[in-house]
Amino acid sequence: MSTPPAQRKPATATRLVRRSPSSGAQRVAADICVIGSGAAGISAALEAARLGSKVVLVDSLPQLGGQAVNSIIGTFCGLYSNGLDCYQTVHGIADGILRDLGALSGALHFRRTAHTTVVMYDEVALSRWIEEAVRKAGITVLLGGVMREVHMNGRRIERLEIATRYGDVSLSARGFVDASGDAALAWLAGLPCREAADGPIYGTQMVVLENVDEAHHPEREDMTQRLATKGLASGLTRIQGFSFLFQGRGTALVNLTHVETPLEPLEASRLALEGKAQADTVVAYLKAEYPKAFAGARVRNYGFPGIRQTRWIAGRQQITADEVRQGVKYPDAIARTSWPIELHDTPQGYVWEQFGDDHMHYVPFGSLVSPDADNYVAAGRCIDGDTAALSSVRVMGPCIAMGAAAANALDLAGDGSVHQLDMAELTKRVRDNVEGRG
Repeated sequence: MSTPPAQRKPATATRLVRRSPSSGAQRVAADICVIGSGAAGISAALEAARLGSKVVLVDSLPQLGGQAVNSIIGTFCGLYSNGLDCYQTVHGIADGILRDLGALSGALHFRRTAHTTVVMYDEVALSRWIEEAVRKAGITVLLGGVMREVHMNGRRIERLEIATRYGDVSLSARGFVDASGDAALAWLAGLPCREAADGPIYGTQMVVLENVDEAHHPEREDMTQRLATKGLASGLTRIQGFSFLFQGRGTALVNLTHVETPLEPLEASRLALEGKAQADTVVAYLKAEYPKAFAGARVRNYGFPGIRQTRWIAGRQQITADEVRQGVKYPDAIARTSWPIELHDTPQGYVWEQFGDDHMHYVPFGSLVSPDADNYVAAGRCIDGDTAALSSVRVMGPCIAMGAAAANALDLAGDGSVHQLDMAELTKRVRDNVEGRG
C-alpha cells in the first residue's frame, strides 16, 4: 500500500554539479530548418512536415507563434479579397485555423468593410492551435534559441550555431527557411540585405482592453476625427489608429502607438519600454474621451513590441510599389493579396493606399531567394521588396502562403539549388494561393 501524501517525508538528497570546460554543443540534424515561428514559419514547418521532411523549428522566444501570438497582432489581414463580395485568397494552414477557431465560441470575429476584411482572433486559442498542430506533426522545436553563427560551404548553408539558456546547439540541415522577420539567418550568413534608407518603419505596441462597454464603443470615424484634433495635445505620439471591438467579449484591440524598432540591442530594449509607456497614454486618452465605453476598462495584455519592417534580403527579384499598384502577375507567383499599401514611416500616422474590389497583387518566388545561396528561402516580412511594396505583402495572409511556398521549393530542390527547381511543379503545388475564388 502506498504512503498517503501527507505522511511522506520530503526528499532531501542533492548532488553537486559543475559545468565541464569541455562541454560542447549538442548536435542536431534535420532535413529542413525553419527559423521563426510566426505565420510564415509555422506555415513552412507544417508544410515541410506534411511533405515528409524531418523539421526543426527554431524561435528566439520561449513560446511559439511569433508576433501573431506574442505581440497580439490580433487580426488576420490579407486572407480575403477586397469588397463586401470577398473571397478567401490564402489556404493551407489558414483553412485549418479558420475552421478550428471558428468552431470555438468567441475565438474569431469578422470585420468587413467596403474595402477590406480582417479576422479578429483570440490569441490564446491561436497559440494552442499552433502548439498542437506542431506537436501532432512531429516537428522538433527549439525555443529560446538565438543564432550566433552561420557556417557556409560555398553557396550552401551547412549549419547554425545556436545559444540557449540550457546550452549550445549545432544544427545542420539540407535546407533553411528564414522566417525570422529580420532576415537574421541571411544577415549572419553574410548574404546581402536591405534596410529602409529614409528613416525607420515604425512598429506598434498592441494593447488588449477588457471590460469595455460595447454599447458605447466609438465608431471609427468619430475616433479618427477626435484623434486629429485632440491627439497630440493629449500626449499621443500617433494620431491615426483604431480600437477594434471584439463583439460579444467586451474586449477591444487598440492599435494606436508608433515605436521605432531598431536592430541595436540596447535601443531595442529601451524602446520596448517606451512602447508600453505610449500605450498607457493611449489608454488614459480613451478613458478621458470615451468614459462610457472605457471608464471600467483595463489592460488585459500588452504583448511584445509589434515589428513591421526592419531588415530584409536583397533577393533575386525585388517587388516594387508600381508593380503592386498595377497588379503585376509574375510567371513565378507563389502568393497573392489585395491588402493596401500600409507604410508606417512617420510617428504620427501612416500611408493607407487602398485598391479596388477587383485588384490583386502577387509575390514572385524570386523575391524569396538570395542570388548567393542555393538552399535558403525567405518567407514573411523579410522577402525582397521596396519599402512601400513590402508594406502591402507582409501581413499574415500572404505570409502564410510564402511559408508554404518556401517548404515546397526546398522539397523540390532536394540537395540541389532553389534556383534550378521545377517551377512548373512549384506553381502547381501553390495554385490555391494564386488562382481562383477559393
